[in-house]
Amino acid sequence: MKRKLYYVLFLLYVIVVAFVLYLNGVFTGEWDSSVNLVINIGFLIIIGILFVISAVSFGRLGRVTRELDDVTLYLQEEYNKAGEQNLWADYKDNAAFFEERNLQNAFNKYRMRVKGKTRRGAGSSCDLEEYINEDLLDRVGMNFFNSGVPGTLTGMGILGTFLGLSMGLGAFSGDDIFTISDNVGALLSGMKVAFHTSVYGIFFSLVFSIVYRSIMSDAYKTLDEFLSVFRQTAQPFSGKEDENSATMLIYQAGMANSLKQMLEMMKGNAMEQTAGVGRIVDKFTEQMQSALDMDFKKLGNVLKSAGESQAVSAANVAEMVEAVTVLVEANRSVQEALTSVMERQEVFAKQLDDQKEMLADMCSDMSDEISSQLYTFGQMRNLYEK
Repeated sequence: MKRKLYYVLFLLYVIVVAFVLYLNGVFTGEWDSSVNLVINIGFLIIIGILFVISAVSFGRLGRVTRELDDVTLYLQEEYNKAGEQNLWADYKDNAAFFEERNLQNAFNKYRMRVKGKTRRGAGSSCDLEEYINEDLLDRVGMNFFNSGVPGTLTGMGILGTFLGLSMGLGAFSGDDIFTISDNVGALLSGMKVAFHTSVYGIFFSLVFSIVYRSIMSDAYKTLDEFLSVFRQTAQPFSGKEDENSATMLIYQAGMANSLKQMLEMMKGNAMEQTAGVGRIVDKFTEQMQSALDMDFKKLGNVLKSAGESQAVSAANVAEMVEAVTVLVEANRSVQEALTSVMERQEVFAKQLDDQKEMLADMCSDMSDEISSQLYTFGQMRNLYEK
């Protein structure tokens, strides 16, 4: 359905043309200005030509998309009939695998690439997407042209706007209210052209963008489905994989031959090798015993002396540990005695502070008492002298 969506463009085009003609009074014979009608008709003719060119490209793209759909279904059916076996052998010499010319040319180039021989005699490996891809669809669908149509339509609408305003302002003149009112009709006529061209220019631009994007997205989706099915059902095996498989087989055969020779050698000479190893071990033991007998005795004496010295050192270390333990205990006792002395000194210092305060109080009392007695003595002396 999306592949024929461009038919909507022509339906809307006919509706817009009829609407513009109606607004300009063509059906009633009451048009005010033939210039406005000519400008609108000229713009609509240009838009119609753009639509026709795009429709031709969309139709060609639709044929490519339909054939990709048909081939996809055909490959799936043949793959199931063949018991899920690769189908490339059936199509590698088929120059008419596609009916559509663009697809046929691309597929034939792919066949020649795969059938071509490399230096080692194997076919060149590649993917069909290198030949049948989105670039092919863009070329068939004239993407270079259709991608610029929405901008062209918008630009034509803006151009019509300025053209209509220029026409209206060019015909507008007058110095007083009477002459100005006579030219209002020409100004409104120009503004009518401006608004009409802007409306259908932007309208067609939006509709064309929706139609164009829908058609292209459907074509890309169909292409992805075809390539996925082709890779699953008819993708040829690459020559590199065949070379790797042959190399691995040769390597495995060589390894198997080498292992076989080693097993035969080990099987025939196992007893002789065991006896030879036994003789070597015995000879080595005798030579070691004769050569190192005296050295081993000396080494034993040295180790014995070292053991005795180690025992003496251990006894000395034990005595030292005991002495250190006694010293630690004595130090602990001294610390406890010092702590007790410090506590007693603190108590004694407190007592001295208390006695100091008592002596100070007694001295103060005695000073007060003496002062009182001296005062009393002075009073008595004065009485006596009188």
